[in-house]
Amino acid sequence: MQLDPLIEKFQNKDEKAFETLYNMYAKNIHGVIYNIVRDHHIAEEIMQDVFIKAWHKADTYSAEKGRFFTWILNIARNAAIDKTRSKTFKNTKQNLDAQFFVDILEHGDNLNNETDAIGISKFVNKLADKCIKVIELLYFKGYTQKEASETLKMPIGTIKTRNRNCINELRAIVLN
Repeated sequence: MQLDPLIEKFQNKDEKAFETLYNMYAKNIHGVIYNIVRDHHIAEEIMQDVFIKAWHKADTYSAEKGRFFTWILNIARNAAIDKTRSKTFKNTKQNLDAQFFVDILEHGDNLNNETDAIGISKFVNKLADKCIKVIELLYFKGYTQKEASETLKMPIGTIKTRNRNCINELRAIVLN
């Protein structure tokens, strides 16, 4: 089925269209959320909320502004970041068990298989190292620009410029 008519049906509250889009994107969305929250149960919960929110806000999606996947990915990313900033999330992470750190070490590369279900890592890996670092922090780890600035020890203006330039570079690679 073509994506545009499917999205239109989704916007018209067609449950089959919802199910189809969910099956198409759930694994990808879960992977991105998981890379931010580092907890499969919480990632699953947020993913469910994201699809429900997308269902209720479907009329706000516009193909002229971008791809459907990007729209729902932004909802997911924002929801995951909001979750990590919540007081309850911070409190649950105060007494982490060793398994949490083992998992982080085992999955050190953030472009892992869960996130890469759509094959984005092959495109990101074609970028310069400076771009890979910025994109991983901002899009796959859920860092804010300020946090990325502190982590990479760069001025925030440099992070913003590099992010814009690297995304434009990535867009050119993907579209060619």
